[in-house]
Amino acid sequence: MNALEVRTENLTVRFGGVPAVDGLDLRLAPGKIHGLLGRNGSGKSTLAALLAGFRKPDEGRVLIGGGDLGAARTPYEDAVVTSRICLIRESGDLYDQAPVKRVLEYAASLRPYWDQDLAGELLDKFEVPTGKKVQKLSRGKRSALGVILGMAGRAPLTIFDESYLGMDVPSRELFYDVLLADYTEVPRTILLSTHLVSEVSALLEEVVILDQGKLVTQSPVDALRGRGASLVGPAAAVDELTAGLAVLAQQRLGGTKSVTVLGDLDDALLAKARSAGLEVGPVGLQELFVHLTAPSPKEGNR
Repeated sequence: MNALEVRTENLTVRFGGVPAVDGLDLRLAPGKIHGLLGRNGSGKSTLAALLAGFRKPDEGRVLIGGGDLGAARTPYEDAVVTSRICLIRESGDLYDQAPVKRVLEYAASLRPYWDQDLAGELLDKFEVPTGKKVQKLSRGKRSALGVILGMAGRAPLTIFDESYLGMDVPSRELFYDVLLADYTEVPRTILLSTHLVSEVSALLEEVVILDQGKLVTQSPVDALRGRGASLVGPAAAVDELTAGLAVLAQQRLGGTKSVTVLGDLDDALLAKARSAGLEVGPVGLQELFVHLTAPSPKEGNR
């Protein structure tokens, strides 16, 4: 497996004196699909650019190692490291005047693990015409081209920074299917930066959640889901069992109520819930994300 490990130490970047990334200490284990989650302005794109060596941090450092790189080194201004990192951004970073075919040829020249057969297969699946100039593509096809560049590059560290947002729902679903299938065949370290949490949650093994440039949490997805539970059943029984618990979300349809709560449910409470005929399940990653990044109430609104 040619997958890279990523570490950051006190990683900091400021814009106009305001931290966009603020003292981040992270480790992304090699060979996993990681989610980078955060609201708009949380620092996701800045962090992605730092990991890819697109910019130099103001403080701290990024260390990339493992795979065929061996000992960890910083990616900034290191062509050997950056050739093994592929960052696909929403903007595309594509040369508008070039035909799609030329863009693919250029990408192949930069990527030591480029797979031309995979590129051709994905061009067909996403129906991207190779003879057209990039500027003539629709937004959805531009996004699809970015996805193709990221997938076919098979870089040991591949980062998608919301690059698939321009695609419609069926195309995004196709991307998720292709990503999982190719990752299974050729494992590498993949980072998906997104706010479409509910769409990608089934793909993710670990998540990093940022808010205002700071780390909120980093956790395996299963462990994070274990921090809460959903209960569905007769409204009166649900209300009784969830009294005193932190409620993240609730819905009611007739006499049936669904509630998502934060916190561990002890064995006694779980047994009581089941004896009352309630369905108990894990909390949704989307609901946890919304809760963990919710703005703090202002003093005057308390």
